[in-house]
Amino acid sequence: MDSVIIAAGLGSRLQSLSDSKPLAKVCGLSLLEIAVRQLAQAGVRRVVVVTGYKAADVEATLPEIGKAAGLPIEAVRIDNWTLPNGLSVVAGAARTSGKYLLVMADHLISLPILRNLAAADVPDRGVKLAIDRRLDGPLIDPDDATFVQTDGNGRITKIGKRIDGADAVDCGAFLATPGLAEGIEAAIAEGRPGSLSEGMQWLADRGRAATLDIGQEWWIDVDDPAMHALAEEALPRRMPHLLAPV
Repeated sequence: MDSVIIAAGLGSRLQSLSDSKPLAKVCGLSLLEIAVRQLAQAGVRRVVVVTGYKAADVEATLPEIGKAAGLPIEAVRIDNWTLPNGLSVVAGAARTSGKYLLVMADHLISLPILRNLAAADVPDRGVKLAIDRRLDGPLIDPDDATFVQTDGNGRITKIGKRIDGADAVDCGAFLATPGLAEGIEAAIAEGRPGSLSEGMQWLADRGRAATLDIGQEWWIDVDDPAMHALAEEALPRRMPHLLAPV
């Protein structure tokens, strides 16, 4: 299975720690390298990294990261990284075939979540999103999180930054089919700017957006210095395999 990592944005809230968000380090490893290593252990065989801001700096690290993880890595550079993140998804998806794991470079995702996603069923021409039901958890930033409303069968009915009736949070990890890029492009054709959430909503409106409840598993969106500090404290406990001597 392929994977796509979105690593194109500016990451302005983390710039006090690193000018390039994907290259910000947690316990000595860049966020991007952590993502690649986790995907390798989840069974991914190839990684596509979508770059934009500071693309040359990010791309220069990929050969070494790929060698350490034992995975081939392909970079896809988007010219206008200020556009909504759905355009990065479309660019990365164009270099894959069939199902693929989609993650954000600034999200640390535990192995059980990634492995369960990789092994899951997914709606035909649709997507499955990892969700966290712990809406008031200490790792949830209510001003930045993407929230989800689900129906009784675990299908997404609404998704966005601010929605009524939310019962879960988007963890930033997806099992996608080519239908996700189609949904983003369809949302754009209907006049939407082109965010990933808008493509997800387009699929949800057609019953093609399912969820995977992560239960008590761990993840974190490393989006600002406070979350970075929490990640530094938690990584040795939550992902000790990453820090073990090679």
